[in-house]
Amino acid sequence: MTSRILVLGAAGRVGHAAAEAFRDAGWEVVSLVRAGAAARAPRATEVVQSNERSAVVAAARGADVVLHALNAPYTRWRSVALAHAYAAIDAAEAAGATLIFPGNLYNYGAAMPPVLDESTPARPTSRKGQVRETIELRMREATERGVRTIVLRAGDYFGSGRGSWFDLVIAKDLNRGRVTYPGPLDRVHEWAYLPDLAAAMVRLADRRATLQAFQTFGFPGHAVTGEELVAAIARALSRELRVKRMSWWFVRSFGKMFAMGRELAEIEYLWRAPHRIAGDRLKAVIGEIPHTPLDAAIAATLRDLGFRA
Repeated sequence: MTSRILVLGAAGRVGHAAAEAFRDAGWEVVSLVRAGAAARAPRATEVVQSNERSAVVAAARGADVVLHALNAPYTRWRSVALAHAYAAIDAAEAAGATLIFPGNLYNYGAAMPPVLDESTPARPTSRKGQVRETIELRMREATERGVRTIVLRAGDYFGSGRGSWFDLVIAKDLNRGRVTYPGPLDRVHEWAYLPDLAAAMVRLADRRATLQAFQTFGFPGHAVTGEELVAAIARALSRELRVKRMSWWFVRSFGKMFAMGRELAEIEYLWRAPHRIAGDRLKAVIGEIPHTPLDAAIAATLRDLGFRA
């Protein structure tokens, strides 16, 4: 029988990439998008337009997996992100489906160690980290009601569209021969190429019956320094690039007046603290982890963004 997945937030970059990966792997895909966003849903999927909790639960009927990829507005995480998570849990519980959640690194906080794995304790130091920790705690508690959950944790995304640090900050001035980097160039930062992450989700979903009721995995994408990332961009464009450092003092000053500046300033540490994700547990379950070489991934991302050599 063909497996069926409900993708919540299928018009967003993570949901869209995952929906396409599951569709291409032979799954029946139901793409749930906001009203009016049907045109941005992945092709050849069943589209449902609503974010109402009752509609989410109804759309999950018959699903084997529910992927929670709904993304809250950046300045409204506390009021919106938890509601999205509760809707996803309700949908998985009603359908008897496995819930998949793309986790991030906010949970670990400013004192995070240089190597992160499934045993690294959550010590969030930002509002977003606290919300993320709460979401995962609610998912863990749902196992007592029979809800099975897989958390696949990754670093900052790039590839498959716009809306990340890569395109909004680093690559925004490439037409002027310049990159803007948010931190010291010698610090290792964890990145996840979205097509690779989506492929790993499919493989985990295929093996869901062999997993514990609540299980987390780290996705080791590209742990590279700023220097290595800039060099890869330069190679893809076949030209030298100037590097400008992001003005965090301005972001912090901006944060005294506006919510967006405050939210960004709270996660500055992610660019100062060197870190990478260990993927031993993921490899033990799915075998070889999907991994596009850095130069190929950067080149494809830049082409998608309209940059050419």
